Amino acid sequence: MTVKLPLILLFLLSSACGFGQLWTGVLSPSRAINWSSAGVSGGIPSGSWTQCGSTIAAYGSSGAPASPAKINSAIAACSPNTYLQLGAGTFYLNAGIAIQAPTRNVALRGMGANQTFLVFSGNSSCMGFYSDICVESADLNWKGGPANLANWTAGYSKGTTTITLASVPNLVVGNPIILDQEDDTADNGSLIVCDYSGLAGEPPGLICSSQENMGGAQRTHRNQAQIVTVTGCGTITTPGSACAGTNVSVTISPGLYMPNWNNNSVSGGPVPQAWWASGPAQNIGIENLSQDDSAVAGTIGIEIFNCLNCWVKGVRGVESSRAHVEIQMSQHVTVRDSYFFLTADSTSTSYGVECYTGSDLLIENNIFQAVASPEMMNGACEGSVVGYNFNILNYYTSSSGYALAPTNAHTAGADMMLWEGNVLNQVYADIFHGTHNFDTLFRNYIPGYLPSCWLSGSSYATSVYGPCTGNLSSAVFQPKSRFFNVIGNVMGTSGVQNTYEQYASGPASGTPIYTLGIGATDPMTNVTVPNDTNVRLTLMRWGNYDTVNATTRFVSAEVPSSLANAQAPYSNPVPSSNNLPPSFYYAAAPSWWTNGKPWPPIGPDVTGGTISGAGGHANTIPAEDCYSKVMGGPSNGAGPVLTFNASACYGTGTASAPAPPTGLTAVAQ
Repeated sequence: MTVKLPLILLFLLSSACGFGQLWTGVLSPSRAINWSSAGVSGGIPSGSWTQCGSTIAAYGSSGAPASPAKINSAIAACSPNTYLQLGAGTFYLNAGIAIQAPTRNVALRGMGANQTFLVFSGNSSCMGFYSDICVESADLNWKGGPANLANWTAGYSKGTTTITLASVPNLVVGNPIILDQEDDTADNGSLIVCDYSGLAGEPPGLICSSQENMGGAQRTHRNQAQIVTVTGCGTITTPGSACAGTNVSVTISPGLYMPNWNNNSVSGGPVPQAWWASGPAQNIGIENLSQDDSAVAGTIGIEIFNCLNCWVKGVRGVESSRAHVEIQMSQHVTVRDSYFFLTADSTSTSYGVECYTGSDLLIENNIFQAVASPEMMNGACEGSVVGYNFNILNYYTSSSGYALAPTNAHTAGADMMLWEGNVLNQVYADIFHGTHNFDTLFRNYIPGYLPSCWLSGSSYATSVYGPCTGNLSSAVFQPKSRFFNVIGNVMGTSGVQNTYEQYASGPASGTPIYTLGIGATDPMTNVTVPNDTNVRLTLMRWGNYDTVNATTRFVSAEVPSSLANAQAPYSNPVPSSNNLPPSFYYAAAPSWWTNGKPWPPIGPDVTGGTISGAGGHANTIPAEDCYSKVMGGPSNGAGPVLTFNASACYGTGTASAPAPPTGLTAVAQ
């Protein structure tokens, strides 16, 4: 049967009580959430804030770097809803900048990433995580020592906004709390959250990871976690007011994302719990500056620790070690319109933006050049969105010709996330640190290939690059990556992949578009993770174009519409239409979208796309245009750091809708 797709119409954004979510009619509500609230609540503050004090002129020199104390003192003295302005020029600093609660509603702002340069020769402790810029809570609240802890005794249904806490020490309306529960202890083939690897004393026969307890900031074997904001406790609803009492009814925002809270308590295990900082950071921004971390070994560029509504915008990050931006135990954080160049260590633990446990994060419209793993979901990152980012040359020197994945669901608890509109060589959900559930890929261009990979050389400057020859699938979902949704993507590269899929218990040959549920033995731990046929069984694929089949697949057999037994609640009906909304989190093209650029840029309904080899279904995105057309970046990504200024690339504009597609076919089965 041949189906011609009409022009896609914008879906209206509405509340769950109105006309449904943007994905309504495509995804089952059991497999998705409202992603439109990801990032800073209400958006990053713009023109309404005023300057705090005088502009600080550049100081220090390369031969005599100076203390950042002047900056630290000035920003601590700022009143709410203001910004500290750094002037043009180069600041040579011998230690890290620290912004600590109770300072809130304050931004550190440069004149632009091509005008204000921070060059660090030393860092500072950020609650034990050494960074060059630190945004931190007033008190230490971490997985090894929660500042406040209470049992969570009622209110567990997906979507609920009212829970009961046994006690509320130091809890304040308007502050975030972390909800978690103990890992599952058995696998019934359905939803599971755990990172056990078969050590003595653990549930027998349960292998959920090959390297347990080495992932994010969740507490040990309590990997399911969601961070929410307290909107009231009992009758107290005024922000800033203290909660009190026992067995307190607490209202939260957003509602619960996962459907399996309290599973273990019902079967005799521990009840879920809540923990929180007494003095979290709130509403802190880093904007419009360039940050050079190349002289400081082992540093994190920007650390965001126990923060609500913090952001990084218009920043150029140069040669950080662990991560350019690391986000820990934080909610509603936005990292956008930025350019991150090189990770000095060039290993599998060298990241661009790292979610090290956070909820409702928005990592959007960024450029990553020579960063080993640009977007790392290294913790419980529920409700987070990775959107419209561009990566080039994932600089990785551990294996010649190996194309490292730019984005990973890497740790147990990396659930209910959305990747949309990105140009990235691969999406990878691994089993190193545990399980993943309900993650969605929508309208990405995923060629499974990069223009070049590292071949040899002892430093970035001396490296030799050549064809990428390893890890060439577009999507790799390892065991216990279940109930994933892959919709409207453009996948593969002609002449690279030569088979559609390889999967557990299936034939193993060629280079596939999809690698699904195939287990392996970890050479570091010698733990063998077995094959998992449930990865493919529970996977939803709909409306994806791939270069092996050279067509768009609307195949009913690839929709898990009749799951049975424990999997049954997460069945997804076959969509009644081949129409796809332009976005799963934007009701219309965002304000920063390039004037005249097609919206949506990628998908089966897009024709005449500008990216060759994608069947006409993929256009470049604004971040890629900024890199190639404005910054003049090399096509293979191998080159020095580039000049960057977000205002030269992004602004307001009106996007054009795609032309009506022709020649697409759907296969009815």
